[in-house]
Amino acid sequence: MPENVSILQLLGPVVLALAAVLWVMGLVRLLRRNRPEATPWQADPMLPGLPHQRQTAPALEAVELTPAERDAFAGLVRRLGDGH
Repeated sequence: MPENVSILQLLGPVVLALAAVLWVMGLVRLLRRNRPEATPWQADPMLPGLPHQRQTAPALEAVELTPAERDAFAGLVRRLGDGH
């Protein structure tokens, strides 16, 4: 080891080279993962971050209206229909 070079000056290029190697390895891994022809790790085509989706529609709900509510709804529909 040269006398006029400190330990930090000797470690600098080593740390930079190590960081460059790790960066290149990460970049290669990222590019390989995002290739369109790459086979997925899982056989499930669904995205793992999404919750499971129902295959059927939810049950229909119905509420019986009183005659006064039916009349009010019919009046509202007539008022909204007149605006056009």
